[in-house]
Amino acid sequence: MSEQTPPALSAEDEARLAAAKKRVGRSAVIGAIFLMATSAIGPGFITQTATFTAKMGSAFAFAILLSVIIDICVQLNIWRMITSSGKRAGELANSAIPFSGHVIAVLVIIGGLAFNIGNIAGGGLGLNALLGVDPKIGGLITGALAIIIFLIKKAGPVMDVVLIILGVGMIVMTVIVAIVSGPPIGDALRQTVLPDKIDFATITTIVGGTVGGYITYSGAHRYLASGHTGPEHAGPVMRAAANGVFVTGIMRYVLFLAILGVVASGVTLDLSSQAANPAGQAFGAVLGDTGLRIFGAIFWAAALSSVIGAAYTSATFLSTFHKRFLGGWSLQWATVAFIVVSWIIYLLIGTAPAAILVFVGGFNGLILPIGLTVFMYIGWFRRDLLGARKYPLWLLIAGTLVTLLTWYMGAVSIGPIFAFLGVGA
Repeated sequence: MSEQTPPALSAEDEARLAAAKKRVGRSAVIGAIFLMATSAIGPGFITQTATFTAKMGSAFAFAILLSVIIDICVQLNIWRMITSSGKRAGELANSAIPFSGHVIAVLVIIGGLAFNIGNIAGGGLGLNALLGVDPKIGGLITGALAIIIFLIKKAGPVMDVVLIILGVGMIVMTVIVAIVSGPPIGDALRQTVLPDKIDFATITTIVGGTVGGYITYSGAHRYLASGHTGPEHAGPVMRAAANGVFVTGIMRYVLFLAILGVVASGVTLDLSSQAANPAGQAFGAVLGDTGLRIFGAIFWAAALSSVIGAAYTSATFLSTFHKRFLGGWSLQWATVAFIVVSWIIYLLIGTAPAAILVFVGGFNGLILPIGLTVFMYIGWFRRDLLGARKYPLWLLIAGTLVTLLTWYMGAVSIGPIFAFLGVGA
């Protein structure tokens, strides 16, 4: 029996199909921007910002500036290389250096798991401040909502919408608190470029919490779903990556100003207790009980969006080991399993949430340079994998300098990062 040729689509149907594909692609692009942005401003970053602002004051602004500079150098390179090749990070790395993708995948999955334990802990802290529920019950609720999102048939578009709403909501609420707290903006601007002191352990931790681990690859992996891959799309990809860094940069600095206003007013945040919640204390000092509720809403939104980002991105690295995880239900179920495992570990370890949130940032900052080294090798010596013989020299130089800087910061920060938690390095 001869195969039947499918009927040709009418011009109207073709136009409708093209419009649908365009909407899906646009949703994936916007989702990629907010996936990277909301992942980078999770509960770990909020806790780290409150902790280090209380310790360093206005000088912490320099660490934020440096994290943004590192962020843009990292993200522009990673987004461009991944989308130009049309491959996820692990597969692209393996194409250049055999088994290097497997190493990166294992590190990212371990780091993503550590991050997600902290994110679920953050969800518990957020709902505790917002509604007064037990932190572990709050963590369960946060994980359950993330699971529901990934069990929906068209999880990708739903995830994009949720991340946009959460991201915009966090920025608006934080701006309100920053205005009310009245920070010393002049001193903050001066120390952004001329800090009174520089602490590399602090910078490594904040870089790890906003750029390191799975965050490095989250937006680029989501962008692949837009279908706009190949070197011919390099321009839009670079703009999307820059927009993502711009969104995170705004949130980082505004949050810093909100906490700085509290610290500069003479309020002392409790950092001595492992169970302390410095960010919550700061928001409470500004607006009382209302401030604590606003903090809870921001913290919970940051936690939920980061649970989604960590689980999704870590699950995408499973395709390095088996092609079945390239998409579809296999990827969705792997993401759900990742969230469940994170939640179970969080319940079992019994570590104070704030301690987890500071530690995971430092941990991811230590594994960041490994992946960057592989990608800089690709940029310098394996451009054939990127579908083009040319690659911006300025971008490679900037990426290489950042890679060397992250190696240095990681080397000098191992002891202080563990000492912060009272752990022998």
